Amino acid sequence: MPRRERNKFVKRGQTIEILIEDYAFGGKGIGRIKNELGEFVVFVPNTLPGQLVKAQIKKSSKTYAEGKLLEIIKRSDDEVELPYQDIPGAPYITLPIEKQHAYKKQSTLELFKRIGKIDGIESHFDEFIGSPNVFHYRNKMEYGFSAIGYDRVGKKDVDEFTLGFKRRGLWWCGDNLDKDSGLFDKDVEDNLKKIRQYCENTGLPPWHGPKKQGFFRYLVVRKSYKTNKLLFNLVTTSDHLKSFDLDAFAQFLVELFDDRVAGFLHTINDEVGDRTIATTGSLKLIYGNEKIIEELCGLNFEISIKSFFQTNPKCAELLYNKVAEYALEKKDTIDNSVVLDLFCGTGTIGQIIASRATNTKIIGVDIIASAIEDAKENALRNNIEGVSFYAADVGKFLNEYPEYINTIKTIILDPARAGIAPKTLKKIINLNAERLVYVSCNPATQARDTEQLKLAGYQIKKLSLVDQFPHTAHIETVVLFEK
Repeated sequence: MPRRERNKFVKRGQTIEILIEDYAFGGKGIGRIKNELGEFVVFVPNTLPGQLVKAQIKKSSKTYAEGKLLEIIKRSDDEVELPYQDIPGAPYITLPIEKQHAYKKQSTLELFKRIGKIDGIESHFDEFIGSPNVFHYRNKMEYGFSAIGYDRVGKKDVDEFTLGFKRRGLWWCGDNLDKDSGLFDKDVEDNLKKIRQYCENTGLPPWHGPKKQGFFRYLVVRKSYKTNKLLFNLVTTSDHLKSFDLDAFAQFLVELFDDRVAGFLHTINDEVGDRTIATTGSLKLIYGNEKIIEELCGLNFEISIKSFFQTNPKCAELLYNKVAEYALEKKDTIDNSVVLDLFCGTGTIGQIIASRATNTKIIGVDIIASAIEDAKENALRNNIEGVSFYAADVGKFLNEYPEYINTIKTIILDPARAGIAPKTLKKIINLNAERLVYVSCNPATQARDTEQLKLAGYQIKKLSLVDQFPHTAHIETVVLFEK
């Protein structure tokens, strides 16, 4: 048989039914096609072992294919019934949390073996930290308006006013959220249909994705677990704005949620891109306050609608405590010293370490200027001394301060999902620190960087996993490296 014939298990664009048999890192279910040509693997994201699914092939190579989930035909025997409405942001919510933890631990450790070239990674495993709140753990949610809805019975898109989430795999199609999803605030989500009805009754159009026109675009809600207050942001275009009474809408929210409403803001976004905050748009406070207060590890943080802040604050406390534990493990080497907090964001980790160490100076660096401003303000609010924050690219910052080479003993790393750029990682290695505490929201890039750190003489001493996002494929890692 010609060689090219051997690869014709599936074709791009083909729709197949397949039984998911295993789970790979990143939430990819593994199905297998077996025939006279042999065995062929198909990865389908957001699926579970035991599910029979319908998937469309998006990519096909000689050795494997990747599919997009279209429908779950038969559920896994492991799944359970829940009182929540299913949404794309919680693909594993019907799987008991213990099973979720087992899949995440197994697939993440396997990643460090395969990509990081770390044999015996299990011997360095410290602990798996679960979220204190398995349900209703998020402190922010973005609900989208759409002129195209989804008929769940007929399984087709229809013209209707919707407020909820995009239907998985259908970028142009909204799906009404009619009740609690189990992820955010139950009171807000049970009342979302009333907000939808209020907006629909105005006669103003929701956003039409394909036509890129309409008035209502997003409703963004932030919640403080410390105060139980809510901050609302309605995102619209400028079209028809004169026909919409923003003050009346604010009063409607107060009628629904009473004194829980901390503030209501309005954003104008006339850009066609699918973003809540436009680069050219405006943000205006209509009612109440523009910020809410949240508490982490005994420190208070002021959060605006645009601030970056941990989405699961109760679990973030456990994450930060683990980072501080690793950083302070040899406290005699961190007291009276300088600690670099690279990719520091709003400086939370550095402030926590500064509050627990003696005469320690924290240097925080992040490229996002607004995050650095928040870091400075939060340090003042919490009376944290010995912290300095710089808005700069980490690699360029290290070029400008060569005096840190061979003088820094502890470095905190918390990069974005893309990991650390190779040139920047070389500069960090060149500092010759004794200890690195590396936090990652993407263990795949962390495992890649681990191989380079290993070649530079760093060894993994401890590794912990933190489940900040139950019911999703996401997992965060905290790794302690020592020379």
